[in-house]
Amino acid sequence: MTNAQPGRGRDLVVVGASAGGVEALRAMVAHLPADLKATVLVVLHLPRGAFSALASILRRSGPLPAEVAFDGAPLRHRQIYVSPADHHLLVHDGRVRLSRGPSENGHRPAVDPLFRSAAHAYGIRVIGVVLSGARDDGAAGLATINAHGGAALVQDPRDALYGSMPASALESVPSAVAATAADLGGLIAERTRDDVAWLDDPDPQPDPVELIASTAGPEPPPVFNCPSCQGALYEIRSGGTMRYRCRVGHVWSGPALLDEQGAALEGALWMALRSLADKAALARRMAAAHQARGNDAGADRYTARAVEAESASKLIAELISHGDALNNADDTDLAGISGANRGR
Repeated sequence: MTNAQPGRGRDLVVVGASAGGVEALRAMVAHLPADLKATVLVVLHLPRGAFSALASILRRSGPLPAEVAFDGAPLRHRQIYVSPADHHLLVHDGRVRLSRGPSENGHRPAVDPLFRSAAHAYGIRVIGVVLSGARDDGAAGLATINAHGGAALVQDPRDALYGSMPASALESVPSAVAATAADLGGLIAERTRDDVAWLDDPDPQPDPVELIASTAGPEPPPVFNCPSCQGALYEIRSGGTMRYRCRVGHVWSGPALLDEQGAALEGALWMALRSLADKAALARRMAAAHQARGNDAGADRYTARAVEAESASKLIAELISHGDALNNADDTDLAGISGANRGR
């Protein structure tokens, strides 16, 4: 049986950000108090293989120490842990856990696995924060934190360089408090002083891999293909939100899947454009060869095929240039990460 303990403050802050997130994180941590009675865990979308300078950036931006998270790190108050590249950052048994499990919304690290694991492990003690970013990573996870009694904070989309992530979070959790990145630091400090009753065991904690993507239960009929592995995607509903998961565990929200399908379509169109350019070039060579031998009929035939391929190329090039569905926002904040390292 789960028992409530006397009222104590919220002591785990989980933060998710993507494009524009470095600026938002700097503003937020600058206003965190030096005696913050909580651990801060940060996920910022990173490209695989990137060397992140985020920990050193945050150390210089505020009073709290910041370091790249390592597996088994203790959850210490007055400490910021930053996710490393190509690893999900999770909470399990009172410690940091790192996982190379399936990507979510095309990201590893992703925000939702951290938020879910924190909600399961710490329940009402969690403060979830969604900052600037494209797409909607973090929205479903913030809803899970809210459902477990945790506090939900969101950067005001008007204050964010990229407002899609915070706007999606507010749509998922309308009761979340929205504020500027600078004001969020003070709000976090206030929430750590909330008089909340801790639970001995907020929720049975599954294995960290299960927290990323469980495949338990009967599979519904497949509806789409997974952009990551080309396997079948199945509709799953979590907290009122529809998402799509393949058998090996890749998870996509509807907007993220739509963007990836647009990117895949654009890639296919570029391949078609290249093939048509090759076809036109070859047909022109064949026409020239026939012309040199005095075979005007053969030359005309191959010239017509070249013109046909070139005409099709123009149509595809126009579709690529003007197809709004193919224009995807850049979801990686490279300027503050790899750029900072190149300046060393």
